[in-house]
Amino acid sequence: MSTEPMVIRRARLPMLIGAVVAASVTAALAALWFGGGTAQPVAGIEDAGKLTAIGLPVARTVMDAAAVATVGALLLIAVLLAGRHVRLSGTQRRYLVWAAVAGALWAAAAAVTLVFTVSDLFAQPVGQFLSPGLLADFIAGDAQGRAYAVVVVGGVTLAALTPGISTARGAWWALVFAMGALLPPAFTGHSSAAANHDAAVVSLALHLIGVALWVGGLAFVLVLAVRREEAAAGAARRFSGLAGWALLSVAASGLLNAAVRLPSLGDLFTERYGLLVLAKAAALTVLGWCGRLHRRRTLHRLDAGGPRPFVRLAVGELLVMAVAMGLAVGLSRTPAPRGADAPYSEVRELLGYSMPAPLGGFPWTPLFTAWRFDVVFALGCTVLALLYLAGVRKLRRRGDAWPVGRTISWLLGLVVTVFTTMGGLSTYGKVLFSVHMGQHMILAMTVPILLVLGAPITLALRALPAAGKGERRGTREALLSVLHSRYISVMSHPVVAGVLFIGSAFAVYYTPLFAILMRSHLGHLAMQVHFLAVGLLFFWVIIGIDPGPRRPPYLAKLFALMLAMPFHSWFSISLMSSADIIGEDWWTTLGRTWGPSLADEQYNAGAIAWATGDIPVLITTIILAIQWVRSDAREARRIDRTIDRGDGKDPLTAYNAYLAALHSRTPEPEPAQRPSDLSARRNTP
Repeated sequence: MSTEPMVIRRARLPMLIGAVVAASVTAALAALWFGGGTAQPVAGIEDAGKLTAIGLPVARTVMDAAAVATVGALLLIAVLLAGRHVRLSGTQRRYLVWAAVAGALWAAAAAVTLVFTVSDLFAQPVGQFLSPGLLADFIAGDAQGRAYAVVVVGGVTLAALTPGISTARGAWWALVFAMGALLPPAFTGHSSAAANHDAAVVSLALHLIGVALWVGGLAFVLVLAVRREEAAAGAARRFSGLAGWALLSVAASGLLNAAVRLPSLGDLFTERYGLLVLAKAAALTVLGWCGRLHRRRTLHRLDAGGPRPFVRLAVGELLVMAVAMGLAVGLSRTPAPRGADAPYSEVRELLGYSMPAPLGGFPWTPLFTAWRFDVVFALGCTVLALLYLAGVRKLRRRGDAWPVGRTISWLLGLVVTVFTTMGGLSTYGKVLFSVHMGQHMILAMTVPILLVLGAPITLALRALPAAGKGERRGTREALLSVLHSRYISVMSHPVVAGVLFIGSAFAVYYTPLFAILMRSHLGHLAMQVHFLAVGLLFFWVIIGIDPGPRRPPYLAKLFALMLAMPFHSWFSISLMSSADIIGEDWWTTLGRTWGPSLADEQYNAGAIAWATGDIPVLITTIILAIQWVRSDAREARRIDRTIDRGDGKDPLTAYNAYLAALHSRTPEPEPAQRPSDLSARRNTP
């Protein structure tokens, strides 16, 4: 018997890790040399020195590689090796050590990157400026310094706490935390200074998450195969589906980020930045081809116990991924082509775009023509529409009916969401408080009505396959677990849902939170998602068709809806009558020179909240009344069926006959003659 597998497992794995890191660093240095990212002298300022010029990209590359390894190890533990048990298995616990070591390396590399970044920004060699006080000032006063400090804290936290994780839920939370720690540098680099930095920053964030899941997942599936772990085949199968989504995310976000940075398509072939983008795209194409080969050839061999073809292809794939990561580091330091960024202005820095033209009078045409692309809502709405249509198609293929009205309601809700978050409402919503309030009302009170009437959870439960006995829990079981969780049980209480729905408006607008959220795209995005989420929760409780842990009686739903109306009116009137300008710092900083005054804008916002809020409430009341009438009709039909089963006897008579038969010890009536209506028991004397 050959001993080569043992040789691969013990001796070649460290060599493979070293080769991957070396390939990534080499690609980064080559990209820096080709793109001119190492030589950007500033007149009158000394150069930071060769140590910083070479050390910064190397440290950044090691930091990225360690981050990917941390995410990959946690992905392996939480997803790829997940089973039906709550406690982690022995194999999962072994890889917790890998995650902890990678987290410690991530923190150390981020700290070194922080030091070199300060040296590069101040154009001073490391040995001449390094002092704790200067670093502390940089962290406290600069967004880039704070971003790297957050990464350091995140890596240290993962290194310290990961070895103590013992449950699958803990591994999930660690994975989410690690992906969150990836994001801070995305909001402070080149993309944050791009002309359309909203799209650039979000696309870069999606790009980072997709790369970390894809590269990290493949790396640790490869480790399983090299070490001949029994779970390697199953983990590879699970990763195959995830890799397809990751590839789509990386390709789409990379394409959008390049489009934001490049002023024209011709710059792809004439500018060095564009040529580096093409090289990265070529690497991505090769990776997609490798994934196709895995699905068609190597996964079957791996299932049969032959890991060699999978390992060989995966090693080549991982090396290409390392080169792509190095190219990404080089791109982050390469100057973009001229014209990609507009001249700096404070308004552009705040909004992500220039001050829009005056809105003008009726019919406010720019609200329908001033479109701006938003990655999160565009991608999210597209995926939700495709998944919903796929579920409907699956039901129809097996002969099950699905109401057309629900499909129309769902798709219309997504269309309205796209218009609200990417149309003129989004463009002018950052400039005019009245337009912002209209956007808020649509997201919180119009879109949720349409979406909850689409019954997406019911469709998912009917379309998703159920896991067989002894099989690993699938998506359907996970969805049911969430629906019946204690958290959803508390949140879906009408009082809790109503308080969140109304109270969140007061909490956002009558505190400094509004101005804080408006100052960053991430904060503004979080505010939009929050308003949509609380609206979905409230209207799901009131008129939702989907199942949940509790279904309040219709009278309680009507009471909760009527109770919310005066509080909403109170909020609207308070906006109209308040002498204090909400978010005054934000509006003043923008310096808008056209349109109504801040006081008039706030009055208009209150009027819009009042007018546009009452209409959805009225529509919801009508829908609730219709549902109540239909429910009573269904109950009446059920009682009629009960009477028919009792040979024309009413439920009380049938139940008395049943008791008499028991008392006389005669044979029990046929099951069809037993009353099934519990109301008969309640009406018994």
